[in-house]
Amino acid sequence: MIAPYRRPRFADVVSRLAEPRRFLQILAGPRQTGKTTLIRQVLAEIDKPGHYASADLPTLHDRSWVQAQWEAGRRLARDAAGPGAVLVLDEVQKVPGWSDVVKALWDADTATGAPLHVVLLGSAPLLMQRGLSESLTGRFEIIRSGHWSYAEMRDAFGLDLEQFLFFGGYPGGAPLVNDEDRWGAYVRDSLIETTISRDVLLLSRVDKPALLRQLFELGCSYSAEVLSYQKMVGQLQDAGNTTTLAGYLDLLSTAGLLTGLQKYSGAVVTRRGSSPKLLAPNTALVSALSGLTSAEFRALPERWGRLVETAVGAHLVGGLAGTTAAVRYWRDRGREVDFVLERGDSLVAIEVKSGRRVRGRPGLDAFCARYPHARPMLVGAGGVSLEEFLLTAAVDWL
Repeated sequence: MIAPYRRPRFADVVSRLAEPRRFLQILAGPRQTGKTTLIRQVLAEIDKPGHYASADLPTLHDRSWVQAQWEAGRRLARDAAGPGAVLVLDEVQKVPGWSDVVKALWDADTATGAPLHVVLLGSAPLLMQRGLSESLTGRFEIIRSGHWSYAEMRDAFGLDLEQFLFFGGYPGGAPLVNDEDRWGAYVRDSLIETTISRDVLLLSRVDKPALLRQLFELGCSYSAEVLSYQKMVGQLQDAGNTTTLAGYLDLLSTAGLLTGLQKYSGAVVTRRGSSPKLLAPNTALVSALSGLTSAEFRALPERWGRLVETAVGAHLVGGLAGTTAAVRYWRDRGREVDFVLERGDSLVAIEVKSGRRVRGRPGLDAFCARYPHARPMLVGAGGVSLEEFLLTAAVDWL
């Protein structure tokens, strides 16, 4: 790393912990996106003592572990008097029944006025959110820590645009970009396999784990492509049914590995029943599974074009997470719009000119004819440059 880098969320966390104790703070996001580093930087910055503990260890933890860590935080708060203290519990969702014991301890501190700020870290936001919604309604705020953007990877590690497109937004892999074999092994072993085995399979019921892994690999190979569940069934071994695949795709999405965008339509039923546009939320996942070097990948216009579209889609999905905006795609009678942004009455249709298509498409014109209030946008040749697009906050394009 060029220098100790502080993500934009750093100031957000600091400001919330400087306020009077009001809510549990949830710092949630995929593995290896810097949550632990960020919170350690925050603890070193603020004028409050802190206690950090992680449940992401081989030792089995139960509710008594949460209680013991909480008591350690309470002791710090009592000793610090006025400013209080901060308790950080990392990967707490891996403790069975964690949300019930956190609720009881939080409510007890609220009743006594204990000045203990609590921050929970989790690698799979929706898996964690299930526990939150069950027991902790009205008691928490979420701070999302997503995959790193091009601007962050450029500023922290000096990656240029082509490097970012291939190596993606994992800060841990940045020092390995000059050793592509080692980089690929890091992404596959330390990120992909660890996330699937420890965040998905251990926390959810998956009757066919081999099928889930196949679906992930298929999704990365078809990232930025629309693929019906029926076609997925045809390409996967022991595929079961489309309902199973849809459920597994949801699990992969919660873990930050693969998502499926819905088709834009005025009818909600049509959206939910549409074929998904598969999208890897980090281009590193596509590159590492391809088995190709960056030079080999760049020499294949079709695959490089899909990688460019993946980067654009990941920038939109990651940048708009936690907002009221939705990212979709549109297709009708062979005409397609790569991405559709929707927020309230705002509608933006985005076509990515990545060089993978020889001829232009009538998709934008057809979409805007059907939805006259939509604003068309080109990314690439003839429009906003790819670099400018990726350096601009996604919300600014709405």
